[in-house]
Amino acid sequence: MTELIKKLSILLKESYNEESLVTSLEKFFAENFNAKGLKLILGEEYNGQNTAFALYRDNKIIGFLEFGNSNRDLEDFIELAGYFISLKVQNIILSARMQKAIDFQDSMKNIAKIIETQYELEYIIPLLGEMIDKFIQNHLIYIFVKQSDNHYKLMWPASCKDETILDIINAEPLKRVTTDSMGVFPMVSENKIIGYIITKKIDEKLSLKEIEYMDELSKQSAITINRANTYSEILKHATLDALTGFYNRHQLEERIKQEIATSHRQKTPLCAIMTDIDFFKKVNDTYGHAAGDIVLQTVAKVMRSGLREYDVAGRYGGEEFAILLPFTKLEEAKMVAERLRKSVEDKVVDISKADNETKEINVTISVGVSELVNDDDLIKNADKALYKAKESGRNRVVVYEV
Repeated sequence: MTELIKKLSILLKESYNEESLVTSLEKFFAENFNAKGLKLILGEEYNGQNTAFALYRDNKIIGFLEFGNSNRDLEDFIELAGYFISLKVQNIILSARMQKAIDFQDSMKNIAKIIETQYELEYIIPLLGEMIDKFIQNHLIYIFVKQSDNHYKLMWPASCKDETILDIINAEPLKRVTTDSMGVFPMVSENKIIGYIITKKIDEKLSLKEIEYMDELSKQSAITINRANTYSEILKHATLDALTGFYNRHQLEERIKQEIATSHRQKTPLCAIMTDIDFFKKVNDTYGHAAGDIVLQTVAKVMRSGLREYDVAGRYGGEEFAILLPFTKLEEAKMVAERLRKSVEDKVVDISKADNETKEINVTISVGVSELVNDDDLIKNADKALYKAKESGRNRVVVYEV
């Protein structure tokens, strides 16, 4: 028996985590006691049906060794060697908890760093998701953020097909909710829910410590998201054209530089569209400037609805708009331009709010399209093509050709 205890001691010393400990014990008990199906179960309660031996720390149960079969020799040995196994399990648990605490502090520091340096939700949310996902293991993580229309948008990951989660979000629980299969953690800022972090069980429920961590992570995430939303509002007024909601001229020029640099760096195509509302001066002269503003707003809205989220639209000046189409070749850009032209042509513009006897009018746009060849020529060439479109009859698309 003494030799077996020495042999066990060596195995315990060589075990460095829960997985390696279980592997070593499983091999040891199978070879020496013909014991099969060993499992290490951490916690104070055992609900299984097999033979299990309690492991103690300071007279408190910290886990169980479960076996698929048992015999008298095994029971006698566990009675002698149980202390050594308990000590090793205790060390592994403490080590894991310490590491988790360190990881948690690192996560909090990283979130604090994000709060200080980042402002765009599209960048922030994936970082938060990856941190939480790494920290809360064996659970799927979902992050929903409240939109201006009170709809909750899934920001991370790309999709959620679980109707239960969507029902919970729509119900808007005000407090944290945890079940055996799910955790719902509201992100609250200024007493308002701005989103939720959802955890969904893969093979085990959240521990009490993980729930504590998630509560804290949700609070910090709420601060981060609220700060990004506030900054976004400030930025919106500083960078967007107040009338159309498109980028203003200054911000548009900055985005042009950025998209050109990205196109070169990633070796991807980039196209530009320049548009001009046909006979816009006549609209102002005939129906008044208030009606002209409604036309500008309506045309901008129609064009925005025909673009992708990552396309860049700006008011270039007066009734002229510029649009950048990243990752788009010339032929596809021509199709986009034609679609925009047709959508504006088909749109009936309601100018009744301009206190004008005429309630509805139609307008058209002329469009020029170019593809990036030289940095300085992208917008210039689209503008040249626009000029040709206006010169050749308006309400048409012209592609710049060398």
